[in-house]
Amino acid sequence: MKNCIIRDALHSDLPAIRAMYNHAIVNTTAVYEYDTFGEDYMEEWWKSKQSGRWPVVVFEMDGIAVAFGTYGTFRARAAYVSCVEHSLYVHPDYQGRGLGKEMLRVLIQRAQNDGRHTMVAGVDANNAVSIRLHLEQGFREVGRLSEVAYKFEHWLDLVFLQLTL
Repeated sequence: MKNCIIRDALHSDLPAIRAMYNHAIVNTTAVYEYDTFGEDYMEEWWKSKQSGRWPVVVFEMDGIAVAFGTYGTFRARAAYVSCVEHSLYVHPDYQGRGLGKEMLRVLIQRAQNDGRHTMVAGVDANNAVSIRLHLEQGFREVGRLSEVAYKFEHWLDLVFLQLTL
């Protein structure tokens, strides 16, 4: 891969980030949502990431953001301050090229540098690619919640994966 860089996201990356989120909402069970995110929602999302000093990183290829990742609050109670929940998305045209692995490595490093103790991922049980990616990076499955969401006319199970940093 040439002309590639993983960098902090800029406000100007929001349309690309929004497009990746919305593609996942409409076409996958990676996001347990029904309605796509509008510009106003993404502006609020961006502001909350900035004010919370939560990282948002993008994988840029030839000047275009083709993947993004972030982490933030796992639970809003004080004692959970050292635990973060992360997410990452790769544009469908760029999946299968190892971008997710690189993005996850960057998020893990950022969380370590940020003094976090634990990272958590909530992954749809049918998303074998994401589960395998996390297991390969040292995460372990720590829980499975059956039939907690309903999308595309069927019940979905949620797998929790955890990495102690």
